[in-house]
Amino acid sequence: MTPPDAPAFDEPWQAQAFAICLLLSERGLFSWSEWTVALGAELKRAPQDPGNEAYFLAWLAALEKLVVAKGAAREAELADLSTAWIAAARATPHGRPIALGADRRVAGDARR
Repeated sequence: MTPPDAPAFDEPWQAQAFAICLLLSERGLFSWSEWTVALGAELKRAPQDPGNEAYFLAWLAALEKLVVAKGAAREAELADLSTAWIAAARATPHGRPIALGADRRVAGDARR
């Protein structure tokens, strides 16, 4: 059983995915009921006893699918951005901020 004072997120990316989901819902990209259906579908595909990591991977998958379904981004754009972030993270020395190359915009700047 998780202690009541345990952090809700194991990693910063989990909190960021949560915050992005809330923001997109508040801005009307999708309703909270649409979100719960999408997350439920992803959790059905997750391991039977998902830990925080598996739970938030399902959260991220549901978020990506909704963003694509609502036309806010194309699947290929999300895949390219994910690849760029992974490469940037691997190339960044520990303790330094991760920055995408000059040809990429930072999170929050929509590519048009």
